[in-house]
Amino acid sequence: MSARPADESDVGNGAADPRIADALEALESGGVIAIPTDTVYGLAASLHRRDALRRIYAIKGRSGDKALPILVAGPADVARFSPDISDAVRVLADAFWPGALTIVVPANEDVPTEVTRGGDTVGLRMPDHPLALAVIRAAGGALAVTSANRSGGPEARTAEEVRERLGDRVAFVVDGGRSGDGPASTVVDATAAKFKVLRRGAISERDILRALQAAGIDDA
Repeated sequence: MSARPADESDVGNGAADPRIADALEALESGGVIAIPTDTVYGLAASLHRRDALRRIYAIKGRSGDKALPILVAGPADVARFSPDISDAVRVLADAFWPGALTIVVPANEDVPTEVTRGGDTVGLRMPDHPLALAVIRAAGGALAVTSANRSGGPEARTAEEVRERLGDRVAFVVDGGRSGDGPASTVVDATAAKFKVLRRGAISERDILRALQAAGIDDA
């Protein structure tokens, strides 16, 4: 299968793209795959395969107490994973998704413990990458995804870098060309009355505050 960069025409119909079909087969078989995103390549696993979720930690050599983010197909998917969607969450999702903003919300009982790692929150993001979104939609609208690298190692921005660093531990690499070259996503905790930036990234705290205030949310 030849590798080629993704564009909107490539992924408008996910069923017609062999990369997406192969990715979906690997996910359904309990494999961990790598997908391009608007930030870096990510390791992805089905939320229905707890064995695959655990395998992500083994591939990364990551501490078992660190939660996994979930990438979703759109703002409507937030309700699948959180019992408490505040006005602030809706505003932030509408303003910055798709894009490099991860929103931490209260997790409901449908979020696997392999994702929350004993916590009661989950980080959600809609990536601004057509191929990533096509894979996510084909997989049911959500995947657990974290950066495709060994813990503490350099992040992968090409399929070749994923293969070089992680080898056959990854079941399938969705080659979408080079990922975005910008910084990682900004992570915002939206579980309390006042939002808190947990990780500074592509979207500034000032822009977040402006979006909330423009929507009449002044206590952010």
